[in-house]
Amino acid sequence: MREKRRRRTKKKCKLCAMKVTYVDYKNTALLKEFMTEKGKIVPKRITGNCAKHQRMVKTAIKRARHMALLPFTKE
Repeated sequence: MREKRRRRTKKKCKLCAMKVTYVDYKNTALLKEFMTEKGKIVPKRITGNCAKHQRMVKTAIKRARHMALLPFTKE
């Protein structure tokens, strides 16, 4: 028997809904939402971000890590 594949609903970009134009590296509370508990960046297929905002989140997290606002890893 064939099993039916479940269609996933397309996730909406949280940052587009908030009308964010720029993701600041100093806003660590927002950036922590896009990181795992181990400190990795969550991919856009899981968060539902659009490509533009995912790139902004990526660079902001990397900048915050470099400025020691966020950890590189939590082991």
